[in-house]
Amino acid sequence: MKASKMKFGISYIDSQSPLHSLNGITKFTLFMAWVTVVLTTFDLRIIVAMVLLGLTLLKMTGVAFQVYKPLLIGTLSVLGMNAIFMFLLAPQQGSDWTNTTTEIIALPGNYSLTQETLFYLLTVTLKYFSMFPIALVFVFTTHPTEFASSLNRIGVPYKIAYAVSLTLRYLPEVKNDFVNIMHAQQARGVDFSKNVPLMTRFRGVANILIPLIFSSLDRADEISNAMTLRGFGRNKSRTWYNDRPLALKDWSMLAMIAICVALALTKRSLDNGIVWYPL
Repeated sequence: MKASKMKFGISYIDSQSPLHSLNGITKFTLFMAWVTVVLTTFDLRIIVAMVLLGLTLLKMTGVAFQVYKPLLIGTLSVLGMNAIFMFLLAPQQGSDWTNTTTEIIALPGNYSLTQETLFYLLTVTLKYFSMFPIALVFVFTTHPTEFASSLNRIGVPYKIAYAVSLTLRYLPEVKNDFVNIMHAQQARGVDFSKNVPLMTRFRGVANILIPLIFSSLDRADEISNAMTLRGFGRNKSRTWYNDRPLALKDWSMLAMIAICVALALTKRSLDNGIVWYPL
């Protein structure tokens, strides 16, 4: 059995793109504003525009598509299954959403597929997917230490900022542990390929997650002990190696973000209904 290889990463990649030159606070604000706008709208026009803009920003990072291709496939698979489960649990949600019913495929019971439900599932799926590109943009372009120092600069306690830095820094380590455990399971005869049923692959992944959790807890305990031995947290403040103030381009970007969020919230408050349904 041929062992599968996983060639992807979810960590900072210095590709010298224009997005890398922005301050970590600016990119974090963009990410949070993006999530806020997405969660406050069901307008498919806005959602599609955000998907396209997010993919454009992801392309601007200069990170090779092969790096995040498995993540993209995994995300689309999860969103596809989520749409199926949503239909099974509430097959008439779209009709309830728009107060109209246009049947496309007649199915037994209450499971007839309607045009409204299809539109609803498409909107919700794209709504969730729109957060995927901007999350990768933030991770790929933001150095953990530089982001932590920026958080500390705006008043976040350095202990919390350092915890955020450690989280971002050890994402690649968790991925490496996942790959190593998967290879160990494959050496024991566990098959993760497409030749086995889907449920068998799910059980195989479960066998990976349990040791992965325990290894992550062991690493966290080691880091905690090492930081305690070095006196971390004794002083009220600390210095940072990567400490960069907000530049003019950061303030300009923050102003644009604030305007966009204000417009989105204003539109949400003025809309008579949550949904935009043109059909």
